[in-house]
Amino acid sequence: MKHHGIAVETPHESAELHVTGRADYTDDLVLPQGALHAYLGLSTVAHGTIRAMNLDAVRAAPGVIDVLTAADLPGRNDVSPIGKGDDPILADGKVMFHGQPVFAVIAETREQARGAAALARIDYDPLPHALDPVQALAAGGELVVPGMTLQRGDSAAALAAAPRRIDGRFVIGGQDHFYLEGQIALAIPGEADEMTLFTSTQHPTEVQHMVAHALDVPASAVVVNVRRMGGGFGGKETQMNLFCCVAAVAARKWRRAVKLRPDRDDDMIATGKRHDFVVDYSVGFDDSGRITAAEGDWYARCGFSADLSMAVTDRALFHGDNAYFYPAVTLRSHPLRTNTVSNTAFRGFGGPQGVIVAERIIEDIAYATGQDTLAVRKANLYENGQLTPYHQTVEDQILPRIFAELEISCDYGARRQAVLDFNAAMDAAGSPIRRGIALTPVKFGISFTATHFNQAGALIHVYADGSIQLNHGGTEMGQGLHTKVAQIVAEAFGVDLARIKVTKTTTEKVPNTSATAASSGTDLNGMAALDAAEKIKARLVAFLCAARGVQPSEVRFARDQVMVGAEAIPFHEVAQLAYLARVPLSATGFYATPKIHWDRKAGRGRPFYYFAYGAACAEVSVDTLTGEYVIERADVLHDVGRSINPALDRGQIEGAFVQGTGWLTSEELVWDETGRLRTHAPSTYKIPLASDRPKVFNVALADWSENREETVRRSKAVGEPPFMLGISVFEAIGHAVASVAGYKIAPRLDAPATPERVLMAVQRLRQDGEA
Repeated sequence: MKHHGIAVETPHESAELHVTGRADYTDDLVLPQGALHAYLGLSTVAHGTIRAMNLDAVRAAPGVIDVLTAADLPGRNDVSPIGKGDDPILADGKVMFHGQPVFAVIAETREQARGAAALARIDYDPLPHALDPVQALAAGGELVVPGMTLQRGDSAAALAAAPRRIDGRFVIGGQDHFYLEGQIALAIPGEADEMTLFTSTQHPTEVQHMVAHALDVPASAVVVNVRRMGGGFGGKETQMNLFCCVAAVAARKWRRAVKLRPDRDDDMIATGKRHDFVVDYSVGFDDSGRITAAEGDWYARCGFSADLSMAVTDRALFHGDNAYFYPAVTLRSHPLRTNTVSNTAFRGFGGPQGVIVAERIIEDIAYATGQDTLAVRKANLYENGQLTPYHQTVEDQILPRIFAELEISCDYGARRQAVLDFNAAMDAAGSPIRRGIALTPVKFGISFTATHFNQAGALIHVYADGSIQLNHGGTEMGQGLHTKVAQIVAEAFGVDLARIKVTKTTTEKVPNTSATAASSGTDLNGMAALDAAEKIKARLVAFLCAARGVQPSEVRFARDQVMVGAEAIPFHEVAQLAYLARVPLSATGFYATPKIHWDRKAGRGRPFYYFAYGAACAEVSVDTLTGEYVIERADVLHDVGRSINPALDRGQIEGAFVQGTGWLTSEELVWDETGRLRTHAPSTYKIPLASDRPKVFNVALADWSENREETVRRSKAVGEPPFMLGISVFEAIGHAVASVAGYKIAPRLDAPATPERVLMAVQRLRQDGEA
């Protein structure tokens, strides 16, 4: 089947390779002759100074070449993405969390390196440690980065004057990325100071810079290559830096290729996760449920170093309103240092931890006023022209239409009444089963909040045979970015999609790229690729006009050919003619997102180019004897603007919904009192299974939507926004729990709502209802 230009349901460019096992990941690459293997030795205390480190047994183990410590690093011992200097490659004198890399073993085989790492004898002088936000606050509340405040109006006065007020605390758990492919790096030394890396990272340019700093060489000496990742979700934005630096330093020292791939356990122990928060909030409202004021303090477990905690906690505040207008508002972030692994980017980048607080506020108001939560949501939705807490004007509010259409398509009104009737019947019959239903929205800002990251580059070659090679700065982690950008280029040239060859992402071709994150991969790289394509097209048009004596308006690219007046010339023939005429058939492209600006100190600006919207309705059944639950049905209507590829977009929505549900239900991170992570393997950390998906799962795109801003084909980002639609499941569970007390008490579940927490909430509500 041929695809000319952007096509409906175009398959993922590597789909066949994925399902046949022929897609090469970093671990599949054939190693150079003489390659060595590295493995990390991790600390066994949460906080302490290293009194003595005996590595003699490690060095004497079979196959071991040597051991790297902080003293062996030729350059900078730091992989802080913001240059703070607080994120060492290998611990130097002090360890800050249980599982921190202290040394690296270099051996002939991976098994030898892994086994030898366990032979180290390290003595520590323990220091006091704080493991969560509450402990960190009790210990003085040290911040890893400065917090931020968003304010509009006088929220204190508005709260004092509010007819009604609720104060609450919400504990929101973290989440492990649990990518199918773990962290991995292969470093191959070249001549002089050259180093080439093959790795699984969302940010090749940052790896390039970190490795250059660690080796004390210029960035131009380091090449980073990424063909594809087996999942990333933000866990490979900064966390890969350390693995690449260790492999590169070892490769330089022994002039042999070095590969580093940790076990799943060590990967989970040594790498950061989604930030968990404790949030204290206050809301003022009237008897109708309309909000008059809101305040909130987000206390984050950031871990031992800054990493990306500033941007993550900022974005939590940016989305602390979700889809609702707060007439007077003050939101504050507190990025707390803890003696745990440094938390990092995760799909939504703090946004989900803001959105869910807004939904908790709505839930509290609904139960306090005896209303359906959906009625309270509708009453407080933004209207166009209103300002967010960061003073950006909402101009494209489409949630009222999305709500209206989803209510009809999922039959919300009748189903909610059926849930109420079912629960009444079960209560009368003495059955423990209860049902719950909830319909929740998302309003999600699209752009990196660090303005300078909103740029991208691309490189296109048209060869004399008419084939086209495309390279851009984005990375492919299964989300279909390469497919979408290839479609954009194919449409621009009017050619068969099969003509487009997307090559590996490499710092050799496109420099100074941003991470593939913040849902901006297609927005940025698609526009950069389109810019490059248009440059080549302009040259071809000029050449054909001169050669055929026609006007530019008479040259059109379509159906794998070029119409020059009435003459149709196959595209490959045009390429050959242009080559013979010495027309340059290669071009770079560049794009920088317009209109955005942000003043963090003032808490004002336009950090987002546009908003993406969506809504989901979830219905669940809960066993109030065990706390277990199933998702009976989920209906999603999501806004992706004018979809470039509906098949890929639906896949992203479905996956995001399930991953968001996992965050709020089954995925629980547990540290013991010593600071050791106990949920570090599939046996103890529970991601959603196929059996956990909704029994009925209806996903639709708002196909009438069109981005008012000038994005590629007026599309909208799709990677992160639908993640928050999983909140509908969390809210539905709360609705079911509230039924045991006649819906008179807000359930106030903490996240994740594991069966244990659900059971405890049921017992608490029953006791409170009887009191």
